[in-house]
Amino acid sequence: MVIKLLLIGAGGFIGSVLRYVIGGTVQTLSQSVAFPYGTLAVNILGCFCIGFLSELVDTRALIGAETRAFLVVGILGGFTTFSAFGNETMNLMRDGEAALALMNVGTQVLLGLGAVWLGYTLAYAIWR
Repeated sequence: MVIKLLLIGAGGFIGSVLRYVIGGTVQTLSQSVAFPYGTLAVNILGCFCIGFLSELVDTRALIGAETRAFLVVGILGGFTTFSAFGNETMNLMRDGEAALALMNVGTQVLLGLGAVWLGYTLAYAIWR
């Protein structure tokens, strides 16, 4: 268990650094101050990678538990949790749970945005 936690932590470090470098590079190359192209690129790349790795894990058993923890939970978790959201939604669709998949999308987006708004509002109320 300790080894798995260390692998996840090391992967998280790598993923966070990659998110910073790739997201910043894409944002700079886009020369946009109005749209977050860097975040979009990181989210799309993370979703592609988790889809690719999930196929190798779920249907081909080509990756062991420790490697999966390092790559999927660690690196991709540090890179973007949007990839986990995308993968879980696709798994629901694959399993014939379209209603749950749509509920997941709606709930994640609405509650996520609501939580950001609430955080802003609370911080403003405390430090105005």
